[in-house]
Amino acid sequence: MRNILVESLDKLPVEEQQVELVERKGVGHPDSICDAIMEASSVALSREYLSAFGKILHHNIDKGLLVAGRTSPKIGGGSVEEKMKLVFGDRAVQEFKGVKIPVTQIVFDTAKDWFRRNLRFVDPDQHVLLIDEIKPGSPELVDIFEREPIGANDTSAAVGYAPLTATERIVLGVERYLNSPEFKSAFPESGEDIKVMGYRRRRELILTVAMAFVDRFVPSEVAYFARREEIRDAIDEFVTRVGGGEFERIKVDLNTLDAPGRGEAGMYLTVLGTSAEGADGGQVGRGNKVNGVIALNRPMSTEAAAGKNPVSHVGKIYNLLTHRIADQVHRSVPGIREVYIWLCSQIGQPIDQPLIASAQLILKPSVQLAEIAPQIEAVIERELGEIHTFTERLARGELKVW
Repeated sequence: MRNILVESLDKLPVEEQQVELVERKGVGHPDSICDAIMEASSVALSREYLSAFGKILHHNIDKGLLVAGRTSPKIGGGSVEEKMKLVFGDRAVQEFKGVKIPVTQIVFDTAKDWFRRNLRFVDPDQHVLLIDEIKPGSPELVDIFEREPIGANDTSAAVGYAPLTATERIVLGVERYLNSPEFKSAFPESGEDIKVMGYRRRRELILTVAMAFVDRFVPSEVAYFARREEIRDAIDEFVTRVGGGEFERIKVDLNTLDAPGRGEAGMYLTVLGTSAEGADGGQVGRGNKVNGVIALNRPMSTEAAAGKNPVSHVGKIYNLLTHRIADQVHRSVPGIREVYIWLCSQIGQPIDQPLIASAQLILKPSVQLAEIAPQIEAVIERELGEIHTFTERLARGELKVW
């Protein structure tokens, strides 16, 4: 029998608290770049291991570091003086039963492909130096993959929740809209490095958006500020359309560090559309949580999911599974205003047998915990029982982790 605990919480749902803060880092943010590439590398290695050996071997590519380069942004188009450096770290099996696995080539090819598909102006051959610091794993952790069933490779805890608040949905939606192909077609000067911070006070929402502009599309200071206002108006229109009914007022601020009259020093200009080119480095685990936002009113898992192996690393598996279970509970069990799911593993134990699986609920006033607890336990039992189908989806890269 699994150790499942269901309890009710006597607290206000986040949606009804006076203050809420939510952040989203876009695809071109240095932290998101690290998360995305290290996760894509894990998927590529999993595919290679499965093809060569019929099973996924030990790897954790979750210690990636992006070191900012050096550029000179300029009205009309600047230059790149020094490449960004992307460091791949941690562990991966590089030889198995006498067969060598080209780990370096796999992760480098994956990174180059990701840059070409996601950042329009970054040429990985010209603008990025790739550095491999991936080492073989320790014997005991590697041996976990030879055991049946494969056990957890760490003692770790995770938490997920449902549903998203209106603020969380808006912040997530705004970044995705600004980095959509349609928006880039309409506003090509909009770089991929976008950060959205949502601050809600009661039913008023203030969105602070930072957006890198690509300097080659900016012919003058006057043109920059005129275009900035057009983009702000487009964001206004979007948030009114998708979230206007949720708030009494929505205010959008864009690039608040800008200072007219100071030339290039008073504008958020980049050569390649990302601050990683010369202003800001990045690191795995410092960006969005696995549901796409950084929600400061919520309990958060401390593990970085991106790049961890999808077979035994509960820092990844439980991180995503808690959110899935919370969503399934909220959708299928009536009377729940908010649900939090907690999972904790013990190293070496089967991943479908957590040390504890806990559900914490904020219920509607007319609902009694005893009435719905069996339904919630059944959902948790089902999802843990199907965990290996879930990890197969993770291995195929079907679930986003940032």
